[in-house]
Amino acid sequence: MAIQTSDLPFLNPYRHGFVRVATCVPKVRLADPAANARSVLELVKQGQAQGVALMAFPELGLTGYSIDDLHHQDVLLDAVEEALAELARASNTLSPIFVVGAPLRDGPRLFNCAIAIGGGRVLGAIPKSFLPNYREFYEKRWFSSGAGVSDQTLTVAGHDIPFGSDLVFKVEGVQPFTFHAEICEDFWTPSPPSTAAALAGAEILLNLSASSVVIGKSETRRLLCASQSARCLAAYVYAAAGAGESSTDLAWDGHGDIWELGALLAQTERFAATANLAVADIDVARIRQERFRQGSFGDAAEAAQHYFRQARAGFEPPAGELALARPVERFPFTPSDPAKLRENCYEAYNIQVQGLARRIEASGLRKLVIGISGGLDSTQALIVAAKAMDQMGLPRANILGFTMPGFATSDRTKNNAHALMKAFGVTGQELDIRPAAKQMLADLGHPFAEGEPVYDVTFENVQAGLRTDYLFRLANHHGGLVVGTGDLSELALGWCTYGVGDHMSHYNPNSGAPKTLIQHLIRFVAHSGDVDAATAALLEDILGTEISPELVPGEKTQSTESFVGPYALQDFNLYYLSRFGMAPSKIAYLALNAWGDAAKGGWPANTPPASRVAYDLPTIKGWLELFLRRFFANQFKRSAVPNGPKIASGGALSPRGDWRMPSDAQADAWLAELQANVPG
Repeated sequence: MAIQTSDLPFLNPYRHGFVRVATCVPKVRLADPAANARSVLELVKQGQAQGVALMAFPELGLTGYSIDDLHHQDVLLDAVEEALAELARASNTLSPIFVVGAPLRDGPRLFNCAIAIGGGRVLGAIPKSFLPNYREFYEKRWFSSGAGVSDQTLTVAGHDIPFGSDLVFKVEGVQPFTFHAEICEDFWTPSPPSTAAALAGAEILLNLSASSVVIGKSETRRLLCASQSARCLAAYVYAAAGAGESSTDLAWDGHGDIWELGALLAQTERFAATANLAVADIDVARIRQERFRQGSFGDAAEAAQHYFRQARAGFEPPAGELALARPVERFPFTPSDPAKLRENCYEAYNIQVQGLARRIEASGLRKLVIGISGGLDSTQALIVAAKAMDQMGLPRANILGFTMPGFATSDRTKNNAHALMKAFGVTGQELDIRPAAKQMLADLGHPFAEGEPVYDVTFENVQAGLRTDYLFRLANHHGGLVVGTGDLSELALGWCTYGVGDHMSHYNPNSGAPKTLIQHLIRFVAHSGDVDAATAALLEDILGTEISPELVPGEKTQSTESFVGPYALQDFNLYYLSRFGMAPSKIAYLALNAWGDAAKGGWPANTPPASRVAYDLPTIKGWLELFLRRFFANQFKRSAVPNGPKIASGGALSPRGDWRMPSDAQADAWLAELQANVPG
């Protein structure tokens, strides 16, 4: 009886929508199909040991690409048939489906083919459509084009198999998927066959290649792989010929890549002297999500005039635990690659600046009003405001910064707020809200006004609300705009008081930036060279301050993350829920892979010191449950946010942007899925 998804353990990627693939580079023996078939089987056995479902081998790998006129020798072509028969027989006891390259005869024509094998049989063959006949290539000397060959069968190794350029392979089992194969030059044309195959439903696109190598060619291949996987909303698995090919006039680098939606997941060792393979888990479920999320893909599929047949096969994954074979960023909003992180911070910072500058220009006002707490969000908002004024040619003194200490404001944050306003040359003032807060609490009949230490939500929000009241009235008084400070993470969690400063403003440049990105934006400015050493040190001190609303007095600092969870985890949850629509169990699985053994291999350079921790599955599950409850319960706050630019690639939560949901939606189904499918 076939296993079901629920039969697989939690720590098995096939349970969560992944399919394991491999790109393979055997060492070929020229004009020796029997030896090459043995090399293929050795790699297939390695793939089976690693739980691989689908394996791609190079173009004409059973014969060698560079044998030239030997392709027309009957001895060679007969040996190819025998090798294919042996591969089919051997596949009866091997779980992976594998695709090899070989020449196949069809009457008076010879085709350069990708041949799929699995489950004890040859599943089908796809001929190469576009034959290069320029520079060092002259394939038309030996092969016929497969373009237009459709709805045909071919006898291979004594069996009739589906044959044609109209073929995709549908694999059934616990984690179904559909794949297609094209061959080398097909990929370099303006309209690759894989584009039509993707529109016909293929999620995994293979390329069997024998691309020779010259300086710079590998980068072109990667550009094409990345673009094809991104444009087709697919995975692209590329396998090129390597060791063993003739060195008469060319060289071969054995370039193998695995791409998904424009991102490189794995690659083989180039110029290896021996056979090698690279393995990665393709998120087929995510590919399907992206396809129906982007309606234009469905429109293109509807408009396509291509017909494809399906050749069917089956695959059952290993039933036990299996380590995930793909990288998972701990901070999906902030890449671990330092160069990419710098580029992202540069773009995010300038998106914020441009947005605020445009709003200043459109409003006709020339002053900004901003509350400065000495915390992360108001610091970044002030930095953006200063740069926007510079861009507009207005003096920074037109920024009216107010630090408004309350009952729990620490000396550290207040002093940092004053130092920050001075460092950036804004008009800084202090406005003590405590007298007004005491009066409002007395008017409300609150016990605190009588000297009782009652620190409830009313006590907290009186302070938060007064700060906002003052800012808006100060903006009226001075003819300015109130700059918001709340960030994307706070909006997701509802960690903002409705109608007050972290929720309401005239314009909020931080609204599209999650907390983990805000931290890096401040660090980006600190080390950009645009500020002096003293200001850089001040920004680092702010980054090192525990995140706190500072509303409740006491010896112990009021910690935000003790209430809403670590922002590192909650930003992770936000990214995968809102951007990819993933089930909670899958988010927990990915979080465990990112954070469960976080110290393994060291920490990426962009990891904040406070986030250099590991989380076990019960902890991940607990904070994810809280995230789901808060995310659903606080949509009403997100439905009334002020304007602000979309910044992060993970999306935004503005009701005018790319997130819409009713304020009274229920989280029950998501919570039930989490409880049912995540142990602990």
